[in-house]
Amino acid sequence: MTTTVSAADTYPHYAAAYQSLTAGAPQSMLDLRHRGWNAFVGLGLPTARRGNEPWKYTNVAPIAREPFGYAQTSGGVDGDISLADVKSVAPWNVDWRTLVFVDGAFAPGLSADTGSGGPAGSAAPAGLIVANLPDAMASPGAFGEAVLGGLAVPEDDGFAALNTAFAGDGVGINVPAGQDAGVVNVVYLTTERQQSKVTYPRMLIAAQPNSRLKVIETYIGPDDTRYFTNAVVEIYVGEGAKVEHYRLLMDGLNAYHVGVSRVLQQRDSSFSSVAIAQGAELGRNDFGITLAGPGVECTLNGLYLTTGNQHMDNYINIDHTEPYGTSRLFYKGILHGQSRAVFGGNVTVREGAQKTDAQQTDKNLLLSEQAEVDSKPSLLIYADDVKCGHGATAGHIDMDTVFYMRSRGLDLPTASRLLIHAFASEIIDTVALEPLRGYLDERLQKAIPDADISLPIGGR
Repeated sequence: MTTTVSAADTYPHYAAAYQSLTAGAPQSMLDLRHRGWNAFVGLGLPTARRGNEPWKYTNVAPIAREPFGYAQTSGGVDGDISLADVKSVAPWNVDWRTLVFVDGAFAPGLSADTGSGGPAGSAAPAGLIVANLPDAMASPGAFGEAVLGGLAVPEDDGFAALNTAFAGDGVGINVPAGQDAGVVNVVYLTTERQQSKVTYPRMLIAAQPNSRLKVIETYIGPDDTRYFTNAVVEIYVGEGAKVEHYRLLMDGLNAYHVGVSRVLQQRDSSFSSVAIAQGAELGRNDFGITLAGPGVECTLNGLYLTTGNQHMDNYINIDHTEPYGTSRLFYKGILHGQSRAVFGGNVTVREGAQKTDAQQTDKNLLLSEQAEVDSKPSLLIYADDVKCGHGATAGHIDMDTVFYMRSRGLDLPTASRLLIHAFASEIIDTVALEPLRGYLDERLQKAIPDADISLPIGGR
């Protein structure tokens, strides 16, 4: 990482907040915090653009300049939020195990309607852990110690280091071997405040051999509050395990969001992810996945919608280290106003990872002349018996298609909205959970710009 920023000197508000942390956490958590802070002191935030390829098109100086406040919490804080408030904005289903966090603090009262045992009438699999992270770390076996901080390495990234330094409330999930944990729904809700603030969501998932898990993580907050969400997710997928992952970035349009996600897959495992990004003034989805065993499959789909002056950065890295691995990376963007999107898709095929099949695609629909996208898919191949490909496109609505639809009696607003919806639906339709798919489609319908698309009809 190319940066000369010293956290202790340049970010005194972070230093003061770190010094104020209490010791009310397991020793393993305290050790992890100390490691994270030491890494952050050395790394700082990646404000340097020159010679810093991962951040070439995204300027995080606004995040670095703002002295975000940190209100330490000890869990159990629901504030003035009701269960009805959460259900009105977040995906919800009575058959899902749900954990809710309000301003970074675990809110057990808002998580209790599904009960710790999961869906009504069902018993939790023996050994299943779905809990607030400190409780999960203190559970018998301490399943997370071998993984926590081992996938999202704080010494490799300033944002991961900062999150690690303030690791507290969060999510710990351990699915025992051969068990199906069903759906775990995690909601991170930020509320209105006068002072700009920062939260540090943390999620640790361990899917043991031949287990099954579906997990949803949603970040949502108000448009009129300045805040910063610095999230880290670590997912271990054991041999033969299957994990379905959904990441919804719905933060307010005055917010900053940086998410670091790391996944490690073992032999014959399957991992699929759908990432939907609609909120935040500046958002970053840093997603890294390592296919560390033969016969591994991963599918990463994504949809990002930007408007106004939003900036959305998807930085995706897939690392094939063993033979017979299959990966599919397919992202789509819809850009309006003066917004900007960045897509960096990197697939590495290591020496010896023969018979790898890897494909990546990024498609973008520009709805205004001022919208801009920087798309940079890349392949690094060190094996000679592989099947790999990549591609990227960016363009406007096809006016011939619009003309055809208008000739059939549709007006311009209806025709354009139908085409935009069809473009996005290719990603939305990959969501296997019907309640979640309905929630996302409803939000998509509301987010599609009205017909004042400033593009010519080309003489039609």
